Amino acid sequence: QVEPVESGGGLVETGGSLKLSCTASGRTFSRFAVGWFRQAPGKEREFVAGIMTTGAMTTYADSVKGRFTISRDGTTVYLQMDSLKPEDTAVYFCCTDSSFRAVVAGTAEYWGQGAQVTVSS
Repeated sequence: QVEPVESGGGLVETGGSLKLSCTASGRTFSRFAVGWFRQAPGKEREFVAGIMTTGAMTTYADSVKGRFTISRDGTTVYLQMDSLKPEDTAVYFCCTDSSFRAVVAGTAEYWGQGAQVTVSS
């Protein structure tokens, strides 16, 4: 069983930065692909970024390219968010699966509880 836990959310002004972290118990987490999704009030959950097991490949939603960076270090996956905009306000979820395709598609087996990110205008 893998249980992702997000941390690092909070309130920031437009143009500011935040760094989210995702950790999980179990040795398999370091061998799983990991992704970040977000859900704003009244909107559907959307893909943000994903990273393969080794970190050799990453992928991003067009809306965050050039502003967000996903990385991993051992049993922790990070989402560095720069140049934040009010439209980035959402609950951010970490997900993980042995399949990178499942992570990107939003069908990953394991999901965290989410971390609130609020960007004030």
